[in-house]
Amino acid sequence: MDVLRPVVRPYAWGSVDAIAELTGRPVPAPGPEAELWMGAHPGAPSGVDRDGMDGAGGRRTTLDEVIAADPDRELGPGCVARFGPRLPFLLKVLSAAQALSIQVHPSRAQAQAGFLAETERGLAPGDPARNYTDDWPKPELLYALTPFEVLAGLRSPADAAQFLRALGVLGVGPLTPLAAKLEAATSPQVLADVLATILSWPSPADPAKPSHPAQLALVGDVVAACAQLAAGGGPYSAAAAAAVRIAADHPGDLGVVASLLLRHAVLEPGQAVFLAAGGLHAYLNGTGIELLANSDNVVRAGLTGKHLDVPELLALLDPSVEVPVLTPRTLVDGIAWFDTPAPEFRLYLVDPVGNTVALPGEGPRILLCTEGSAVLRSESGQEAEIGRGGSCFVAAADGTVTCTGQAHLFLAAPGPNP
Repeated sequence: MDVLRPVVRPYAWGSVDAIAELTGRPVPAPGPEAELWMGAHPGAPSGVDRDGMDGAGGRRTTLDEVIAADPDRELGPGCVARFGPRLPFLLKVLSAAQALSIQVHPSRAQAQAGFLAETERGLAPGDPARNYTDDWPKPELLYALTPFEVLAGLRSPADAAQFLRALGVLGVGPLTPLAAKLEAATSPQVLADVLATILSWPSPADPAKPSHPAQLALVGDVVAACAQLAAGGGPYSAAAAAAVRIAADHPGDLGVVASLLLRHAVLEPGQAVFLAAGGLHAYLNGTGIELLANSDNVVRAGLTGKHLDVPELLALLDPSVEVPVLTPRTLVDGIAWFDTPAPEFRLYLVDPVGNTVALPGEGPRILLCTEGSAVLRSESGQEAEIGRGGSCFVAAADGTVTCTGQAHLFLAAPGPNP
């Protein structure tokens, strides 16, 4: 077992308090802290101290280096056979103070094809014009630690049309014919066509960038209508208020208009959403635990200054993907889990409440403590203690590991082998 030194990712949309407070550092932080990464992703692998504590005969390394040195020991032969010599998941704390991009993630086949195509076109690793930084999929689960506002999955065509009519902006830009198209729809695929029209308005030459007067006028009129609808109450008032806040974070961005097509929800603490390949989404505000396949493949279409690729997003988009709100299932006393189909990961909640429990899952595991403290013991007698904000990597070779303490922990493991 190895206590980890996670890596803070200072993206501009991050908060200045949640991650710093969780990890026991001064609040507010000097700048935005968007994500805390616990894993072996090559972009920001967690630190590990091996052979004793650093400064006392030990040496500092990173988890990806530890795994590369002995994949069978760290991951287990079964995990290596399924995923190769790569930790299949990445565990994060995510804290959003501003809206993230409208985005979609690829399937494994799409990621492999996209990564190969961009490599053959001569795009170097790290090139900001890349959509695909690797050839892995990126399904993900977001668990709310605080109330967490999301746009997750597309509305039905009828619901989207009703929202536009409730806004009273049908005389603005392309919205009148789009509402009629949605009302006449017999398939959710029409949502992709409507999304394409919005994101390329008034011309497909430079999508999702506020450079055309007609585009700015469209966004301005929609935001004004959303403000009025939000003040009046009704079934769409919360989604309309969200659009106003998004516009404050991303003024003039056509993603504000596109956001009206997505389902709006506020997760309560303890709830989660699972994003499969092809599911359109944007995280808006809140702090949560994110567990995902070990990839950073994101294709974006708005609400960001990063690389946009609307045609590629539309090619990946599956309008039929539903994004239900999930609650955990009890496995045994003190342990619950989320039933998700991703083979790369499964999320468990561990609450030993003073008892000793055997950790669930097989192969490599990572634990994060968000309340209290816990002591982990392996079959060999090795012990590791983690307190609030602390995390630990459990190698496959550690075998059965028990946990004791008054603590609330999140445990990431590979999904079960079918």
